[in-house]
Amino acid sequence: MKRLLLLGLFLGGLIWAVATAPQLMNRGDYTSLLLDFRDDLPAETVTQYLEAIAQETGQTPILNSSFSNEQQLYVIEGDRSLLRSLKRSPLGSDLESVGPNFLYSIQAIPNDPDYSKQWNLRSINMERAWDDAQGEGITVAVIDTGITPVPDLKDTTFVAGYDFVNNQVEALDDNGHGTHVAGTIAQSTNNGYGVAGIAYKAKLMPLKVLSAEGSGTVSDIAEAIRFAADHGADVINMSMGGFGDSQVLQDAIAYAHQRKVVIVAAAGNANANAAAFPARYANVIAVSALDATGVKAPYSNFGAGVDLAAPGGSLGQESDAGGILQETLDPATGNPAWRSLQGTSMAAPHVAGVAALLKSVGIDDPEEIATLLKTSARTVENDTLNHYGAGQLDAGAAVTLALQGQLNLRDFFRWFKNQGYLNLRFWFDGGIIAFWPKVAMVLGSYLLAWVLRNYLPGLGGWALSSGLIAGSSGLFFLRGLYIYDLPQWPLRVMGSSLTELGGAIQGSAVLNPLFASVLIPLGCLAVLLGHPGGRLLTIGTSLGMTAALTVSAVLSYPVLGLGSGAIAQGFLLVNALLCFAIANLAAKTEVSPR
Repeated sequence: MKRLLLLGLFLGGLIWAVATAPQLMNRGDYTSLLLDFRDDLPAETVTQYLEAIAQETGQTPILNSSFSNEQQLYVIEGDRSLLRSLKRSPLGSDLESVGPNFLYSIQAIPNDPDYSKQWNLRSINMERAWDDAQGEGITVAVIDTGITPVPDLKDTTFVAGYDFVNNQVEALDDNGHGTHVAGTIAQSTNNGYGVAGIAYKAKLMPLKVLSAEGSGTVSDIAEAIRFAADHGADVINMSMGGFGDSQVLQDAIAYAHQRKVVIVAAAGNANANAAAFPARYANVIAVSALDATGVKAPYSNFGAGVDLAAPGGSLGQESDAGGILQETLDPATGNPAWRSLQGTSMAAPHVAGVAALLKSVGIDDPEEIATLLKTSARTVENDTLNHYGAGQLDAGAAVTLALQGQLNLRDFFRWFKNQGYLNLRFWFDGGIIAFWPKVAMVLGSYLLAWVLRNYLPGLGGWALSSGLIAGSSGLFFLRGLYIYDLPQWPLRVMGSSLTELGGAIQGSAVLNPLFASVLIPLGCLAVLLGHPGGRLLTIGTSLGMTAALTVSAVLSYPVLGLGSGAIAQGFLLVNALLCFAIANLAAKTEVSPR
């Protein structure tokens, strides 16, 4: 009875400890919700669901844009109350995801007003890079407020884009932010007018997802990423960010990455110890901002998720000389204007432009380009708070290293050790969304083991610890490793707990009920109980799975065939209790050494 009471206290405490995690994931602003139906779902089934939702809510979900049919992506106006209702609905496994259609906003800090004024390009060694590369043959998609062809973009080549805000082909700028960003990437150069751009022979693809006010939805951003990948973009720049994790956006980024698109995003302007979304996602190069002296700009985010630092500018009260100068629009008049702006929005296109240069000299793989950018960066010593990621962008060094054709082992391991997988900051780059549930699972399993040990002395050793880790979290940090030319699934398997193995090879986040259940502890009990080490392994595995299933239930992890609502939560909690019962039974069983 005492153990059951302690188990109840543990479950209650664990629920209290992790119940706030979804709030962290959903703390962004939104006024609509995303319904992402399975791509293989018949149209008539989707129609039935839409009619049922309309009858229940009085609103009919609509396709996000004319490009939404294939992805079956719908939007419905709503708040957190409707989101909770939809998650409890019988849609179940027919939905790939349902979540907020977060509003992301531009990362610039604008202020009003020639190459001599572009300290930012000199600071990244652009003259050396231009000797060998100017971006020929490369297309850079600027996902932003659109692009208006101001006079200093007259000689820059444009390819067809799209306006996802107004659902039209022409994607003109009505804010000035996107045109400024595009200028940094590919402002017409050597034309006797204005200022220079980094990859000035590259083509620009304007994709408008942000309104005149500078905000836009995750659905538009995700579709713009897919549009860019499907229409020949080599590099994507996203000078925007916000709070709120979105599966739809992650899927779009993965889609583009698989098609060898380099994705760059602004880290954010909140001076916060973490990059904002979408910069924080895997396969996105997150860029923090430097001022004219080469130190972190006071507004720039830093810490978790930051990969690289580039000039973003810092405007003084009496001078604009510290900003990033490009020709863009005056938002008050809509006329061309020279403006110096500051922000991580201004930093990101520096990296996107250099990525375009690397693509133009024959480096195609996004992972290799990311490594080149990091390996060639100027390392900042004693960067304990990760203000700079791998260091400060050096365009000349990056192009030179790319033209060598190979990364030597010393260069690679310098990056690997100083700024990569051996750096403790790396393990936090997945953010609280990925990290803290795993911590709760591990700590919960050890707490349960302590409870049993308190009443049944003698529990311990490597077998117990191995079972606790395997059952609760697995070697979860391995799931974030991306190693050249190696398949990802072995790392996903090793990085998964026993409850997640059913979807590990495919990379699915949906729990398989055969693995996320008491069946594995029962199998251990039947096969291993007769051996002392096997008994401890059974206990550890059972306790680890108890913690993992409890946390999964609290966070509403989806279960194949059961969805992510109350039925799935009940299934996971019942199996968590059964796993603890197996551990209790195995702990009481005396086993004689062989």
